[in-house]
Amino acid sequence: MRPKELVMEAFGPFAGKETIDFTRLNQGLYLITGDTGAGKTTIFDAITFALYGEASGNNRKSNMLRSDFADEKAITRVAFTFSYGDKSYKVVRTPQFERAKQRGEGTIKQAADATLYSVSDNEDEVICAGASMVTEKVTEIMGINREQFVNVSMIAQGEFLKLLLAKSSD
Repeated sequence: MRPKELVMEAFGPFAGKETIDFTRLNQGLYLITGDTGAGKTTIFDAITFALYGEASGNNRKSNMLRSDFADEKAITRVAFTFSYGDKSYKVVRTPQFERAKQRGEGTIKQAADATLYSVSDNEDEVICAGASMVTEKVTEIMGINREQFVNVSMIAQGEFLKLLLAKSSD
């Protein structure tokens, strides 16, 4: 899997819209580094959430991903465009969250949702929609589940030895 673009809206510490254009980087391996609290883990959370509907770490749940700093009417959303083999895909996913009503006062529970697109030069074509359907299709496309993806895509501090000692089936 090769990341192309990640767009985060009202996600994690980011109140607004943040975009990472991976196509500007010409390498196949990326090192994400920075100060504590700079948002490094949020990038992994956003990618993992887009693909699988869950954060990259087991201590963060998808309903915790909405930014505390976002406008109360903002929609929390992640759009992740990537290529796998010779095909390109885009996943747009929103977690379940409370947001302000469009009319009147109070809040409403926004349901979790996702859509998976096949991306081409001409237009994006919907492959499937619905949070669980998209997760199933992404798992099928990638050939790995969330736990396997997290293990191969990021090595958190103190986890390298665990990776070295893991069984090949894991």
